[in-house]
Amino acid sequence: MDVSPLLDQLNESQRQAVSLPDDANALILAGAGSGKTRVLVQRMAWLMSMRHCSSSRLLAVTFTNKSAREMRTRIENLLSAPLHGMWVGTFHGLGHRLLRQHWQEANLPQNFQILDSDDQLRIIRRLIKAAKLDESRWPPRQVQWFINARKDAMQRSTDLSNEGDDTVEQMIRIYRQYEIECQKSGLLDFADLLFRSYQLLKNNDTIRTLYQSRFAHIMVDEFQDTNPVQYAWLKLLTGEHTSVFVVGDDDQSIYGWRGACVENIQHFERDFHPVHTVRLEQNYRSTNTILNAANALIANNQQRLGKNLWSDSGEGDLLRYYRATNELEEAGFVVDRILQHQQQGLKYEQMAILYRSNAQSRVFEENLIARRVPYRVYGGLRFFERAEIKDALSYLRLLINPQDNAAFERIINNPTRGIGQRTLDSIRNQAKMSDSSLWDAALFCVEQQTFAARAHKALQGFLQMMDRLRQHVAEKTLPDAVETLLHETGLWALYKKQLTETAQAKLENLAELVSAARQFEIEEGGLISGDEGVSEILNAFLSHAVLEAGEGQADTWDDCVQLMSLHAAKGLEFPLVFITGMEEGLFPGHRSISEPAKLEEERRLCYVGMTRAEQWLYLCCAERRRLYGNEFYARPSRFIQEVPENLIESVRLTGSVRRPITRQKTVTNSSASTQGFSSGQRVSHQKFGEGTILNAEGSGNSQRLHINFANVGNKWLMASLANLQFLP
Repeated sequence: MDVSPLLDQLNESQRQAVSLPDDANALILAGAGSGKTRVLVQRMAWLMSMRHCSSSRLLAVTFTNKSAREMRTRIENLLSAPLHGMWVGTFHGLGHRLLRQHWQEANLPQNFQILDSDDQLRIIRRLIKAAKLDESRWPPRQVQWFINARKDAMQRSTDLSNEGDDTVEQMIRIYRQYEIECQKSGLLDFADLLFRSYQLLKNNDTIRTLYQSRFAHIMVDEFQDTNPVQYAWLKLLTGEHTSVFVVGDDDQSIYGWRGACVENIQHFERDFHPVHTVRLEQNYRSTNTILNAANALIANNQQRLGKNLWSDSGEGDLLRYYRATNELEEAGFVVDRILQHQQQGLKYEQMAILYRSNAQSRVFEENLIARRVPYRVYGGLRFFERAEIKDALSYLRLLINPQDNAAFERIINNPTRGIGQRTLDSIRNQAKMSDSSLWDAALFCVEQQTFAARAHKALQGFLQMMDRLRQHVAEKTLPDAVETLLHETGLWALYKKQLTETAQAKLENLAELVSAARQFEIEEGGLISGDEGVSEILNAFLSHAVLEAGEGQADTWDDCVQLMSLHAAKGLEFPLVFITGMEEGLFPGHRSISEPAKLEEERRLCYVGMTRAEQWLYLCCAERRRLYGNEFYARPSRFIQEVPENLIESVRLTGSVRRPITRQKTVTNSSASTQGFSSGQRVSHQKFGEGTILNAEGSGNSQRLHINFANVGNKWLMASLANLQFLP
């Protein structure tokens, strides 16, 4: 293949990066919208076609499975040939691949399973309860964070010291019990995929040498988001003759709160010396006015390698700055402008409302509903994270690994089969006394007839059902096995008999799980072989479900305004962007203002938000805001002040100010108390739960309210009889 025409399509900096010497370690500082993916893809195509490097000698690391698939597809299209043997995937996916191939050397069972975040939390909560600790003092999520943070820092419980702190000592105890539980059950959490594969490479010279000699080139995307264990993992894979090519942007490092170290990109030149550094500064997304504003903002950060974005797409409109009286006026202004742009031909899906805290979305949602503007809150529950899907997957997990305690607990009485909490507690106690799994403890209890007749029969029926399923599944294809499980366990019947829209949606999701299994078998079945048959395919499918967990949900967006946090907006772009809540104490937050490192990360987050905009960018704030149940006054964010005056104009409005609604605790049947209802108000109903008023008709005792309830959909109610409570 002649790659020269491909280089002709690149700008000068991109060509320089793609055609670097084969043995060069390279740091590509790729600004927002500068074509970093194109550079990565064409660098790999260049190595394979012009430098005759085998695809099996390339390792490419991305941060999402979707990116990995797109990268592979684009390279195959460039080369007009399929790739063979090339490792492309996420850190977690590649760590999982290493551990599957070397499970014995990693001291793991062959059929180890991966815990997702919810199941990990479930185990931690059970351990806290077993230790008779008060959850209010030892919140499970805080313990979960402690454990994962220690693993990301490459520390086992035995590596830690309490340093005289009783709180830390208790955390270490729970961590140690958690490790024991996972080891007994053959379970790994997400952090383990990297930590255990790192330990495998570090402690096994033969395996480390094997992969160091195999990979001639390692490519890493989004390098600024790597954490300590990921960086250490990469260093172990780098051999004497391995070149490392990393692409990242220190100005877009916004995940310090979950372990990412911007220092990794700053230390790369030291640790991989000599390094060729190339800056990609030409932006293909935004106008120069937006880029100049973003450049001026980020220049206030001291700890950065430095670059200056520019574009040849023209200057564009000035940024707009709007300071509202309160959050209601802010939301009203934003929706007004959305409708104006929509009338001028812009689609709703081309507009995004960004905010620092998810709690800010409520007032925008209420206003959008009242104005009949379609919207979508980005980051809804993902497919593999939905309760009914996790129930089905837990059954599959227990089929191939009866020692999986988390799966056992989730499904033993789901659907309800007469196995109550007392029975489960007894099984837990037996497991603890005998140092066995819950499955083995349940078998023992049945054999010893520990329980009364009803509980005994129910537990025995569950165990027999699972054994029967295990035999049936072994004779079926993967999709047939999943479908059989749904019917045999009663999951399908559970929702089939519930004549509600919610139940119907759950049935559709379960049917989609069968489709997902069928698609997985088509795409991956040919790669899976072994004496274990369908159980091996099931194992691979379960790993796929956890690692893929709902990526690609954005592919199903309709034409609606996109609401999302600034963190969620990274990697996306929209012609029109509103950054809202730009007040001191909210953005940047109170905790960041006094800590220079955190303040710089907040500024990088603002930079990311600004560079999502292609043509129009609004910066909004409020003088007074009610949030988290409290009202506070604030001055505009320093980030607004850091935008040069010649790049931004203030929007002045005339007319009435939207005042906060005076909340009443309970609506009675008096006409005076029903006159305050209006569209957009949040209310609570004793039976239907929380909802938002869409419309109000009539007045006094005859007033009717059209309310959208989160759980049951839209309802018309008589205001005087509904006994509604206002919500803040």
